Amino acid sequence: EVADITHALSKLTEPAPVPIHKLSVTNMVHSAKKKIRKHRGVDESPLNNEVLNTILLFLFPDAADKLADGFESRTSTSAGNNPPPENEDYNLFSQFKSAPSDSLTYKLALCLCMINFYHGGVKGVAHLWQEFVLEMRYRWENNYLIPGLANGPPDLRCCLLHQKLQMLNCCIERKKARDEGKRGTVSDRSPGGTSGDAGKGANHSGDNPDKEKEVGKSWESWSDSEEEFFECLSDTEDLKGNGQENGKKGGAKEGNKEPVNLKPEGRLHPHGKLMLLHPGEPLYIPVTQEPAPMTEDLLEEQSEVLAKLGTSAEGAHLRARMQSACLLSDMESFKAANPGCCLEDFVRWYSPRDYIEEEVVDEKGNIVIKGELSARMKIPSNMWVEAWETAKPVPARRQKRLFDDTREAEKVLHYLAVQKPADLARHLLPCIIHAAVLKVKEEEALEDISSVKKIIRQIISHSSKVLRFPNPEDKKLEEIIAQIMSVEAIIARARSLKAKFGVEKCENEEEKEDLQRFVNCLLEQPEVSVIGAGRGPAGSIIHKLFVNAQRVSAVPPLDEELRRSGSSEERRLNMGAAADFPPPTGREVILRATLPRPAPYSKPLPQRMYSVLTKEDFRLAGAFSADTTFF
Repeated sequence: EVADITHALSKLTEPAPVPIHKLSVTNMVHSAKKKIRKHRGVDESPLNNEVLNTILLFLFPDAADKLADGFESRTSTSAGNNPPPENEDYNLFSQFKSAPSDSLTYKLALCLCMINFYHGGVKGVAHLWQEFVLEMRYRWENNYLIPGLANGPPDLRCCLLHQKLQMLNCCIERKKARDEGKRGTVSDRSPGGTSGDAGKGANHSGDNPDKEKEVGKSWESWSDSEEEFFECLSDTEDLKGNGQENGKKGGAKEGNKEPVNLKPEGRLHPHGKLMLLHPGEPLYIPVTQEPAPMTEDLLEEQSEVLAKLGTSAEGAHLRARMQSACLLSDMESFKAANPGCCLEDFVRWYSPRDYIEEEVVDEKGNIVIKGELSARMKIPSNMWVEAWETAKPVPARRQKRLFDDTREAEKVLHYLAVQKPADLARHLLPCIIHAAVLKVKEEEALEDISSVKKIIRQIISHSSKVLRFPNPEDKKLEEIIAQIMSVEAIIARARSLKAKFGVEKCENEEEKEDLQRFVNCLLEQPEVSVIGAGRGPAGSIIHKLFVNAQRVSAVPPLDEELRRSGSSEERRLNMGAAADFPPPTGREVILRATLPRPAPYSKPLPQRMYSVLTKEDFRLAGAFSADTTFF
């Protein structure tokens, strides 16, 4: 309230009261660390180094060879990029929208669960995630591929976090290929002499005979710029020398046809079947840029932008131009590889269905094949025609990059850096449920319980419906987890019963089958009949279980033990096996009969009476049936 703030901005131009070296970023970070250490011990950390290093080596197995072989040798064969196995359990990730079971994202989900449960809770999760993000940035800056990720663009069947990691891996691949191509270009241009000779060789690279060998390389290897967009404006003179000005003049006269006197560039290989319509020369497939990979959130943003353009004619035209960037790039590559080509040649290669051929009879009576563009291509102001007229014969290596790997990688790294433990839980929950289902399937296979198989199928069906949406409801997720817990309980109960009844230790095959059948019935039915009563294999084991339980629950006094002393054979004859069981909590009596009612000549029908007697209760119930034919 008292301070004068009218001259606050003048502080920017006044001499600093503190020396400049003390205002450096390093000094500020150092002072900030000191303040942090005041509130936390210097060596205090949610995860100790041993646990952290073990987890990082599990996530990044290629890091174990860092000291022995170096990263250069291991990046060419990055671990985890092998083709996936084809089986039902492996492809379960596409139903759950999680990640493959051998992927880095899947392993990360398991590690975060273990950290949360055993090593530091949420703080440990945040610590591991921070180290993970630092590892991702380190690999991006040093062109080290990420293990455990399949090659290629992001798989939209997986969770968003897995797509982001795949996008980062694509950026690393593009950057690595570009850097290797740049190093190869420099080594080709340097004849091994002085720096002046090297500059001379670079100036006359157009006369280098090795340039002909470079035809067919991928477009990344030609890009020699670290900028966000790559455009080679210095090639204008070369294009003019090749007759581009003549092409501009002649293009208006001959429609969509390109001048023939241009030097072909960026050829991959001949098509083999198609020939150019006008020059009659073989049609060459050009080296083209790969389309930009997209994650599902980028696709959603793009869809929203296109939808905001509206339905007007101007909006539709702008929308078409935004979607035709890849088409324009391919047209320019095609023109550079096939001088003298026309739009019909490009359509025959790029979209054969839009070029219609038919047999006609010429003036001499011969049958010839004539072709023309489809009706879609003949619409006025067609985007293909406009793009063809706009496209210049520029090979892919000199075009603006369709995919800016530097910008996209930084966006992914920023996305990873701002994720909180709660966000991670949301992202990785499909992977965790996926892992839980695979685990119960593995355990069930050892026990072979038919009811569990049915429940697992229900869990998979339910999970695939719930996890398909980006933000599933917590209540539905809790239902899935409860189902998995019930399956775990059934499997644990089956193993307990098998251990109690000694199914695996039984040597008699017939008795073993009876015990296995008895255990399975106990798991699936509310009540099970004990075949053979106390003399059967199951009955004798039940008897022993009760005897052991009686000994543990109540040890008899010494005088009673002496009173009951004697041979076991005598006790069994006098008291029977009933003494080994605990006292009954109640007695049940069931009377069943089949007799005619209400008259002696009525149809005999079942009758039932039930009685139960406990210390505190007595109940009697009857179910009687009567013949109502004549009554």
